[in-house]
Order: sequence, then C-alpha cells, then structure tokens
Amino acid sequence: MQQKISLKLSPAEAADDAVIKKKIAKSAAKKETDIYGFTPLKKSIDARGKTVYINLTVNAFIGEPSQPVNGKQFTFQNVTDASKKVVIIGAGPTGLFAALQLLGYGIKPILLERGKDVRSRRRDLAILNKEGIVNSESNYCFGEGGAGTYSDGKLYTRSSKRGDIDRILQLFVQFGAPDNILYDAHPHIGTNKLPHIITAMRKVITDHGGEFLFEKKVTDLVVEKGTIKEVLTADGDRFSGDAYILATGHSARDIFELLHSKGILIEAKPFALGVRIEHPQQLIDGIQYHATDRDEHLPPASYSLVQQVEGRGVFSFCMCPGGIIAPAATSPGELVVNGWSPSKRNNPFANSGMVVQVEQRDALEYLNGSKVQGFKGSKGSSDTKVSADDPLLFLKFQQMVEQAAFEAGGGNFVAPAQRMQDFINRKVSASLPKNSYLPGLKSADLTTVLPSFIYDTLVGGFKAFGKKLRGYLTNEAVVVATESRTSSPVRIPRNEALEHPQISNLYPSGEGAGYAGGIVSAAMDGERVAKVIVEKIGSRIKID
Repeated sequence: MQQKISLKLSPAEAADDAVIKKKIAKSAAKKETDIYGFTPLKKSIDARGKTVYINLTVNAFIGEPSQPVNGKQFTFQNVTDASKKVVIIGAGPTGLFAALQLLGYGIKPILLERGKDVRSRRRDLAILNKEGIVNSESNYCFGEGGAGTYSDGKLYTRSSKRGDIDRILQLFVQFGAPDNILYDAHPHIGTNKLPHIITAMRKVITDHGGEFLFEKKVTDLVVEKGTIKEVLTADGDRFSGDAYILATGHSARDIFELLHSKGILIEAKPFALGVRIEHPQQLIDGIQYHATDRDEHLPPASYSLVQQVEGRGVFSFCMCPGGIIAPAATSPGELVVNGWSPSKRNNPFANSGMVVQVEQRDALEYLNGSKVQGFKGSKGSSDTKVSADDPLLFLKFQQMVEQAAFEAGGGNFVAPAQRMQDFINRKVSASLPKNSYLPGLKSADLTTVLPSFIYDTLVGGFKAFGKKLRGYLTNEAVVVATESRTSSPVRIPRNEALEHPQISNLYPSGEGAGYAGGIVSAAMDGERVAKVIVEKIGSRIKID
C-alpha cells in the first residue's frame, strides 16, 4: 500500500534516505523491511525555534515496490499548417507558456521578441557589467525568457486562484528543471539553469511549427474598427493573426507610450520602489539558523520582512541568498539594480530588495515639486506639471528616481550606496564593504537620490527589522540604489473576456499589463489568456 506520512527531521536526517526509511517505519508502525521506498511530496525548513528542523511529507510505499517519480509529460500538436494563429508580443514566461498552451490546442503561436536569444543576451550582460554600456534591446529585462531569466528563477507564488501552479512546475521539470521544485516550499531554479530550460521551450515551439523571432521590436499597431489588423516591427516587418497577446513585461515603456499616443486606454498603477540591501551570507545564516556556522545540510538562509512605518508599508522583495546584485537598466542614464542567484546559491553575499509602496499623492508631489525641473523622461526634458489622471504618472516617477541614481553614481552604472547604519544616520560612508555589484559602488548621500518619504520609511523599516532579526542592522550591510522595477507602473485594462475593452482581439497579459508578479503567476496568466483565445477562435481538441 501507499501512505502519506509527515516527518519532523534534523537537517542531517533529511539528507539521509536510510534514516528517512527508519522514520517512516516507526511512524507507520511497520518493520523497516516493509518500507520499499518513498517519494517527497512537500519539504520545508522550520527555523522558528533554537533548533532547526526539516518538515518532510512523503508518499511511502509499504509492502509494495516503490515507483519512480515520473512527472507528467505534456505533448503538443504540430501547427505548421494550422489555420489559426496568434501573435504573441514578448517571449517572457507569459509569452512562452501562452505559446505552449496554444500548441496543445493546435493553434500556431508567432512569438515576437524585441531582444536576443539567451546565449547572445549573455554577451550583452557582460558588456553592461564590465564596460557600463547598456543595450536597450538586450539586457537583464529584455530578451528571450524575459526579466526572470537572469533573476534567480524563484517559482514561489501565492496566486493559486489564477491557475494551475502544479502544471506550471511540471512543465518546467519536463523542460529540464530539477524535480525538487515540485515539493520544495520555496522552489527556485537558478539563473545558471534557466537559460537551458528556456532554450528547450523554444525548441519545442519551433519543432512543432510555431515561429520564434528575435530582434522584432513592435513599434506600431494597426487598428481598424476596434480590432488589430497587424503589428509592425522596427525593421519594417508586419505580422497578423487571429488574436494578439501583449506580454511585453514591466519595463517596456515604449509600449505604454505607444498605446497612450494612439488613444488606447492604459491606467497608472501604484508600485513599490526602494533599494537593494546586501549582507554577508554568513551573517544571515547565523541570524536565521541560530548558529555561528551553517549546518552543511541546510541551504543558505533567506528572510522575508514587512513593516508598517507611520501608515506606509516597507517590505523585502526578491530576496536572493548566495546571490549577486546586477544592473537592470534598460536605457542609458538610468540606474536600476536587481538580484539573482545561481542554483547552488553559493556566493558569499545575500541581497534583497527593500521597497516602499508609492501612491498617487506621492508621485504627484515629487514630480510637481522643485526637483522636477530638468527631468529628462523618455521624450526629452519637460517642466510641465504632471496631472493626477496621467496614465504615465508612476512611470515618470520611476524614471526620475532612476535618473537621480545614475547621476549620483557618476556614470557607467556605478551605483550610489551607503552602509546600513550610515543610511539610518544620514551619513555618507567613509568606505563601503566588499560586495557583489560588478560595475562598482560609490559612497553617496542617498537622501539626494530617494524621495524623502521613501528614505524615511526605509529608515523606520530598517530599525524595526533590526529588532526582529538581531544583527540585521549593521554597517557590514550595504544599501544600494535603486530597486525600482518591482512591478509595472502601468495597468493595461481588460474585460471579463480578458480582452482590452477597446480592442476585441488584444489580450494584455502578465507583469507588464499589471496582472502578474513573478515567473509562475506570469506563466499562469499566459495560459489563462491562451485558453480564452482558444474558446473564441480555435480548436477544442487538447492533447496533454
């Protein structure tokens, strides 16, 4: 028979299959020889007390042969001669998973990606890190796989009502992800492994007759009588389909501006902005695991922090144990930082975004204050007052802070920074600690970079976090500006049919449209949109 059993183990016990079998036998009141094997169902770390435990739930095979873990295998139809086709603008997780879903129903996806393939993209990232030169179409945000490709590959989401999380994880495993993502409480793949997985997805799409085109930046939409007839790309090509999925990600400002200029409805969306903070990983391990040295059977420790400071929320975002801080700008003259980790999370530093929610009144006050003079924006300088109903309100706010950070760093994507306690004391640091940011850090006064409401809220948050995690508030940590691409500053509305309310065959989707926040939720939204399109235009035959 098979039996579901939950165990509480030490880290060493959880790493030893023989010990786990003994524990299963004891829990099931069986002989050890009756336990033929087990498969993990759920695994999490409990570090709330002084002793760290592993909570492990398994499917135990008692008195019958164990069965190997065989993830579900999905099959796809050949769509070379399909009568229906869908143009997908953007090849991030939303676009990729929408394409795979369409293949299952026999509809041809045509993916248009403004950036390059993952291998070519890596060379552009190296130039950005080493020479301070950003390719506006190929960077940490733009290119095959989207922003998630080079930002750790976290697969944890709370958006369970938006789709089938298990299906998304199973698909990742089919394309090469380790099967532990199916049972780890906070699964991640790692930046070093994601490119191979994304390449495998592309191969399946093209092998089954789908089209996957790079360096195809969409520059115009031809709209007639409330429908899109075709899209134009920067190189003069035109593409048409039965439906169009807009999956361009949270940094495609030119798309937001294009829609706005054509009178296509978009809305300003509040988002969060702040800094990225980096500690020695050993320090975070000691805080979380209550020991000077981390047990060899435990992964590098992470944390999740949130605090209300005078009515404002400040919270950690995209925490990367054993990670690296990277320059994530998409344009010259604007500085953005993000974090990523390899699969082993074995770098000596732990970094996390630490951000504050930005509301309409905040953006208006900042943009229309004295500092707005000289704001460059994306269309040149402007001293015009920004109105409350401007759908690009938060985008302009985001740009302004990024420009201030670039100037404070002195160019070449050198980032302005302060030690953590110096940040609280509003003191320019005499020196900065060793860190992972390759373009380099410059000691600076971050009150000249961050809006005062963000700076003050972060100060209050850091003080509170220092009380929650003893040792967290330290000058061994460095605060780096600015973490500003937490989510889209714009929402592209859609109705109950998931179509744009003005354009019946345009389907805004994913992070860029304001309907997702991370790889898994973006993938689920892509699948959800694809299914709706199938109901409207396509085959009902599904092959899994």
